[in-house]
Amino acid sequence: MKTPLPFNIALLFIWISTTLFFSGCASLQNRGESSSWHSLFNGKDINDWTVKIHHHEVGDNYGQTFRVEDKMIRVSYDQYDTFNNRYGHLYHNTPYSHFHLKMEYRFAEPWRKDAPGYTELNSGIMFHSQDPRTMRKEQDWPISVEMQFLAQLSDGKPRPTGNMCSPGTDVVFNGKIDPRHCINSTSKTYQKDEWIKAELIVRGSEMVTHIINGDTVLRYTKPQIGGGVANNYDPEIKIDGKLLDSGFIALQSEGQPIDFRNIRIRRLDR
Repeated sequence: MKTPLPFNIALLFIWISTTLFFSGCASLQNRGESSSWHSLFNGKDINDWTVKIHHHEVGDNYGQTFRVEDKMIRVSYDQYDTFNNRYGHLYHNTPYSHFHLKMEYRFAEPWRKDAPGYTELNSGIMFHSQDPRTMRKEQDWPISVEMQFLAQLSDGKPRPTGNMCSPGTDVVFNGKIDPRHCINSTSKTYQKDEWIKAELIVRGSEMVTHIINGDTVLRYTKPQIGGGVANNYDPEIKIDGKLLDSGFIALQSEGQPIDFRNIRIRRLDR
């Protein structure tokens, strides 16, 4: 028969055991937590961003394509004489790997009618992109993955948004590499003048989730270099089959005016 512990020692033992238990729980919780949210866009300028437009050198914001107005980043073509396939991107200067991105977008007028037809009410945000400083002057698209934004056209046909497009890349969808350049999401069709909330949850090369207005609309895995569409890139950059675990985030311009606001991000634990 064991001798009972004195009352005060027993209480001390219980207190230590309880403290260790809850400390362990807190540790497990913290392991799954993410960093706090912060803004990628300060609402005043794009000094933390870099422009790259097709036919132009890095840093040349031709025609003030990307500008700040009313606390928004606006894509505009009012200083263009001709579009001339000037596909452009505005890159945030910080690369990210595991992150949760939130933003809002709204299409504006007028669409450049001398741009390719598919660009009408079409834009997007690129991620896991190559560094814009590695792009050649005549490279049209960055090697990257795109969360594509679309709105309904005048024909009234369904046109989901939050799709995936893959310039110079591939992704695994439904268990295998999907050869399509773009994979449609399951989102609703939205009108051009609506503010839409878009979210990206990116866990390196493991999993990518697209969210539109709070609804999960697309998931895929293993973004990697491959495929076509991107042209005139440095061949040393395009290593097909290389998993994309990190890269740059960029707002797109391809002939359709669009507004972006409330661009926020937080890093996710690996």
